[in-house]
Amino acid sequence: MHPDLQLEGVQLSVGGRTLFEPLHARVHGGQCLTVMGASGCGKSSLLAFVAGTLDPAFVAQGSVQVGDRVLNGLPPERRRLGILFQDDLLFPHLSVGDNLAFALPAAVRPPALRRQQIDAALASAGLAGFARRDPATLSGGQRARVALMRTLLAQPLALLLDEPFSKLDTALRADFRRFVFEHARSRALPVLLVSHDEADAAAAGGSVIELGVGAA
Repeated sequence: MHPDLQLEGVQLSVGGRTLFEPLHARVHGGQCLTVMGASGCGKSSLLAFVAGTLDPAFVAQGSVQVGDRVLNGLPPERRRLGILFQDDLLFPHLSVGDNLAFALPAAVRPPALRRQQIDAALASAGLAGFARRDPATLSGGQRARVALMRTLLAQPLALLLDEPFSKLDTALRADFRRFVFEHARSRALPVLLVSHDEADAAAAGGSVIELGVGAA
C-alpha cells in the first residue's frame, strides 16, 4: 500500500493576490482527489507546487507530504511523483520501447529485466509488440496509453493528472479515463486530478474540491 498524499495549509498567491484559501487534504492510496474550477483559479499552479515546478513568481505556503516525507524544497526528480499532462510528451526521436525505457529506475539494470518490464507495460496497455514502433505512427489514444505506462514505470508514489483527457475526443476520453484510474487503483496510488470537466470527476470517484476564481 502506498503512503497517503497530504496537503497541509497549501495556499498560493501571485502579484499580492491570493488565489485560494488554505487547502487541507489527504488522499489515500487508490483514491483520487479532484480539484475543479474555472480557468485562472490556480488548479494547474497547485499541481505545479506539488510537483516542485511552480513558477517563482508565485508565493506558496503550506506543505506537501507523501507519508511522513515532506516534499517541500525537494527538486522534482526526487519527489517520486508521476505526472500526466494534456499532451503526451513522448520523445519523437525515440521508439515506443525507448520512451518507456527512459522512465525505468536505474536500479532496474539487467537488460533482460528492462525488456521484460517494457514488454509487460505494453501488454497491459493493449500494445504488445509495439516496442520498436515510432511514436508518430500511433493514434492519439495509443500515445496517451504509452505516456501513462512511462509514468508508471518510474514507480511513483503518487500520480498527478493535469487535465490529461481534455485533448481526446469523447469516445477516447472515456476509454482513457477508465484505463488511467484502473491502473492507479490496481497500484494503490493516491491521485490528484485537476480538471474543469465534471465527467472526469465522476470517473475518478473520491472527493472533489472547487477552487474559486483568482488572479492566476
